[in-house]
Amino acid sequence: MLLFVVAYLGGVLTILSPCILPVLPFVFARGDRPFMSNGLPLLVGMALTFAGVASLAAVGGGWAVQANQYGRMVAIVLMALFGLALLLPGLSERLARPLVGWGERLSASAEAGADGAPRSAFGTSLLLGVATGLLWAPCAGPILGLVLTGAALGGASVRTSLLLLAYAAGAATSLAGALLAGGRLFKAMKQSLGAGEWIRRGIGAALLCGVAAIALGLDTGVLAQLSLAGTSSVEQALIDRVRPREAAPSGDEAPLATTGPDSTVMMAANAAMRAEGTSASALPAEGPAPSLDGAVQWLNSPPLSMEALRGKVVLVDFWTYSCINCLRALPYVRAWAEKYKDEGLVVIGVHAPEFAFEKKLDNVRKAVKDLKLDYPVAVDNDYAIWRAFKNEYWPAHYFIDARGRIRHHHFGEGAYDESEQVIRQLLAEAGRGTMPGGLVQVEAQGAQAAADSANVRSPETYIGYDRAENFVSPGGPVRGKGHAYTAPSRLEANQWALGGNWTVGGQSAVLDKARGRIAYRFHARDLHLVLGSTAPGHPVRIKVTIDGKPPGEDHGIDIDAQGKGVVDGQRLYQLVRQRGAVADRRFEIEFLDPGVEAFAFTFG
Repeated sequence: MLLFVVAYLGGVLTILSPCILPVLPFVFARGDRPFMSNGLPLLVGMALTFAGVASLAAVGGGWAVQANQYGRMVAIVLMALFGLALLLPGLSERLARPLVGWGERLSASAEAGADGAPRSAFGTSLLLGVATGLLWAPCAGPILGLVLTGAALGGASVRTSLLLLAYAAGAATSLAGALLAGGRLFKAMKQSLGAGEWIRRGIGAALLCGVAAIALGLDTGVLAQLSLAGTSSVEQALIDRVRPREAAPSGDEAPLATTGPDSTVMMAANAAMRAEGTSASALPAEGPAPSLDGAVQWLNSPPLSMEALRGKVVLVDFWTYSCINCLRALPYVRAWAEKYKDEGLVVIGVHAPEFAFEKKLDNVRKAVKDLKLDYPVAVDNDYAIWRAFKNEYWPAHYFIDARGRIRHHHFGEGAYDESEQVIRQLLAEAGRGTMPGGLVQVEAQGAQAAADSANVRSPETYIGYDRAENFVSPGGPVRGKGHAYTAPSRLEANQWALGGNWTVGGQSAVLDKARGRIAYRFHARDLHLVLGSTAPGHPVRIKVTIDGKPPGEDHGIDIDAQGKGVVDGQRLYQLVRQRGAVADRRFEIEFLDPGVEAFAFTFG
């Protein structure tokens, strides 16, 4: 219930954000009319439509995205006709019918029907509200992001739609207040100045400006960026009151990616969690282990079931092969699988993809081979196992005893000794009296080496517009269209920029012409970038500089001392590993060939 209250309050805060500006002219267009028969139905239609479209987005199907886009186009045309009729009433007589007649009826006061009897303004206002709801692109603030991410992780449900409706109702409430105040203001202006016709034309001009801004993407680009400074901190404070942030991880427990698997709604969602602190001597049962059904493929093994694994101790590891946090945990998981396989431990890797390219079976097979994973791996492209476990994190470890009960879990990196002690205790409970002595000692190399957490001051950074933050190329991202970007000569800490001709999509950015670049001012020992080529079999040459110079000894494993390397697959590339003191550095990568696809930065 508390989450519904928070969602509602988050919607109320939307009125404070510049991204609501394109909606205001449509709302105020009926501000001089009775609220109950005009303003209220408009707001109801807007809220219901937004909640419905957002619910479809939470399902994540491509058909829902297309429906949203077509609906948006229809709404833009509808509102343009409404604005033209307000601005130039005489023009409506010369426009083709029946489209003009429909637009004129929507834009007119709708006081009378064809028979001269009073016509209900409720239906007209409700229809306008539906159109406004299709146009509305609200701020992707933390509260809306929390609701949508939860929907992606848990699947579509009535609860999701109700949460989205609560958010929309909050926005409608604040708009209702503005509408009531605005309506009184408009009436006063009419009475004192007799300027009703000019007000009508002014509203029409404002409507057309709003339509133009939305059609050009300014509502979701510039206005959305401006909104981040307006309400995000307040919304995040509301979230923190409901779900307080835990202390920052220490030692080798690094921040982990918590983004849900549905790429269409996914907005940026990073979190840091610590182990729950349960001692190995007290492992309460957390409930029966869920089913392992739903994997699209099993690697290294025929399909397994929890029923067939009774009598075994099972470790289920949720991972994905481009996740740096997963890669750094894998050496320990691999070592446990080898050390305790003869004692009754079964390790199952559940590969739940974050990016679309991680759904390709050939990519997953290659990653499993390259990472030397010999234990069973379930390819969970449809997130069936992920949802069955109600999981939210990469990596996530679930420890299951010989009776099929979850006895412990750990999210993220770290606490490896504690996790191994849990394995040993569960094996002892299962009757394994003698086990190999000592705990595993891991000396990982490359990207799998433990992070230098004390020096990590740069966050995981996504390049697609769905979750991009701190992007500073002038003009912001142009969504889904080729655009020439420039990278500023000076970047502040954790700012990044594109240079050259790129097409920025929801998950990634694709380089359209050779000699494009990405710049990032970071603070960490290691810098990684998830990259791929849009044309398999056609590698992309790269060149990296640090503070304008070749990296020398600070190069990562995927480039040489001169900063040269090749993008030859869709994976995570380690580009920087500083050998000396860690400080703020300007990283730049130049792509000498077109067709590279860039997804996300991670640090260690």
